[in-house]
Amino acid sequence: MKAAIRKKYGPPETLKVETIDKPVPKENEVLIRVYATTVNRTDCAVLTGKPWIMRLFTGLFQPKNPTPGTDFAGIVVAIGKNVSQFQVNDKVWGFNDEGLGSQAEYMCLSTEAAVSRMPENSTFEQAAASLEGAHYAYNFINKINIQPGQKILVNGATGAIGSALVQMLKYLGAHVTATCSTPYLTRIQALGTDRIIDYTRQDFTKDTNQYDLVLDAVGKSTFSQCKGLLREKGVYISSELGPWVQNPLLALTTPLLGGKKVIFPVPSNIKGSMAFIHDLIEKGKFQPLIDRNYPLEDIAAAYQYVASGQKIGNVVILMP
Repeated sequence: MKAAIRKKYGPPETLKVETIDKPVPKENEVLIRVYATTVNRTDCAVLTGKPWIMRLFTGLFQPKNPTPGTDFAGIVVAIGKNVSQFQVNDKVWGFNDEGLGSQAEYMCLSTEAAVSRMPENSTFEQAAASLEGAHYAYNFINKINIQPGQKILVNGATGAIGSALVQMLKYLGAHVTATCSTPYLTRIQALGTDRIIDYTRQDFTKDTNQYDLVLDAVGKSTFSQCKGLLREKGVYISSELGPWVQNPLLALTTPLLGGKKVIFPVPSNIKGSMAFIHDLIEKGKFQPLIDRNYPLEDIAAAYQYVASGQKIGNVVILMP
């Protein structure tokens, strides 16, 4: 089988597509023919080993798994002798932000992992693109009790997290203002956004409206910059630690003051995220934003594109 391989942490150029042996499932594993996976921000961190905290999970000095890849959609082609949850030909999807080795034609996965049957109305491409960003988006909204009619601003609506956030918030009945650049106004409007701020023409932090929540899905703002946008007990959440790694600290201190506060969205419970996303997809309430596709042979180019910061939504790798 073909697989993306790297022996050390480094830039996209360290990746090579090689032919290796197809894995054999153990008694509690399934063998999956991967049809689609993505290259995302998490994958870039796993590839480079940066930030260094990633290496506590992926290998301190060199990667534990030579094949990267954190998400997938595919078909079960063989099962271990103790597997009862899945059958051959089941369409499945899964995610693990520490890495799965899914950027390969085949992979083995324990039935204890975050793997389940795909939504019936989803293609492999759509399913793979509905995991990483959507998981992190769900871990924004599951930290707070979203109420219908709340005014919420999403910074970075063209990203995988931001585009998922907009759709989840609209499903929960919120009034959503989103930021994006001029070329993508129509696509973000199509997600159900109530109001759009074109950040190439207007600094969203100078907006005169006030919000119950400001959700920064790209981590390019700060609590101090957005504090004026928040109502009296408004909440700020960012996908990043902050330029001075201040967001986790602010999440501990600001709630003690009783006013505007920061919540840090530590991601957890991937199975719970997948169940929520599965339900939205089957209800027709979620559609992943997809930028472009690459074949496995061009996976280094896909990583280079994602690392450039130019992508919108998701970049998908389609297997031959």
